[in-house]
Amino acid sequence: MVLDPRFCLDVPKGFDDSDAETGVHPMARKLFPATTAADAFKKAHEWLRAHRIRLADVSWDFFHDEDEPYCLSLYFTFELDPEDT
Repeated sequence: MVLDPRFCLDVPKGFDDSDAETGVHPMARKLFPATTAADAFKKAHEWLRAHRIRLADVSWDFFHDEDEPYCLSLYFTFELDPEDT
């Protein structure tokens, strides 16, 4: 699989967290604001179907007084599970 360079993260030269206790791993976040909760999940589902990413976590927010108050956040990495390679 070839990764799209627009989705790559810059890591400082010599960066190695393989033995660090901090567990630093590059992660991205994508927001899906919508007028209803169902629409937020629909947007996220459509985006996930179009991208090969490794989903790490999700969070949910409600922003009062906004046009699209429901917001689903996806946290992900571009590293796939070994089973997917």
